[in-house]
Amino acid sequence: MENLNLTFIQTALYWEERQKNLDHFRKLIDGIHEQTDLIMLPEMFNTGFSINPEFCAEPMDGPSMHFLREMAELKQAAVTATLLVIDKGEYVNRLVFFYPDGTFLTYDKRHLFRLSDEAKMFKGGDRRVVIPFKGWKLMPMICYDLRFPVWSKNRMTPEGFEYDLLFYLANWPIVRSHAWKALLLARAIENLAFVAGINRVGEDGNGMQHTGDSMVVDPKGNILFQADAGEEIIHSLTLNYEDMRIFRDSFAFGLDWDSFTIH
Repeated sequence: MENLNLTFIQTALYWEERQKNLDHFRKLIDGIHEQTDLIMLPEMFNTGFSINPEFCAEPMDGPSMHFLREMAELKQAAVTATLLVIDKGEYVNRLVFFYPDGTFLTYDKRHLFRLSDEAKMFKGGDRRVVIPFKGWKLMPMICYDLRFPVWSKNRMTPEGFEYDLLFYLANWPIVRSHAWKALLLARAIENLAFVAGINRVGEDGNGMQHTGDSMVVDPKGNILFQADAGEEIIHSLTLNYEDMRIFRDSFAFGLDWDSFTIH
């Protein structure tokens, strides 16, 4: 199995200014010169974490979707981000994963943040998604989903582990940064999988400060990279599949996992 090259962008976002954000990310993505397989952007990359869907939500054929498709095709890499979408008359916080050929898969945020109006105004997702990519199995999650370990729990299937990389795209504020870092480590250890958490920096329109702390963790719980707090950064790294396979085979904890279903 080949290794997986990730590139993530930790940056500030323009509050509810779609075109400024698209122009900003175009420059940042254009500046990625190394070969990469997957480019990861923060939650609501085009507006910031806004609870103003009448202004910020787009249809599935809107400008932000066209932008993500264009970037994937331009870089010949997968690109993933979340945005507010209006779909069948309802608002959802939707993660999209564009393949280089322009096709895409989606995941709707399951756990809507109860301390804001997200839980009142948006529709929560009801399905987990596993994304096949370059022989890897990826499971996407969004921000607040990080606090719910059952929803992200890896499982053993007849074909082996359900997923190899669990990733979270987030707007996670500084006031809860300790939980962000601790839970990313926990998710990697308990699921015997790589975990990536991609967060923003800067102040949003509600006065919330974000320090990023974007992080990639290996299945042993080792931090492969953690971005400096508050810094805008583009960083690339390689996930080694063989290292993960050897660790999983040597410490076969997955064989003792409890089987369960989610309702």
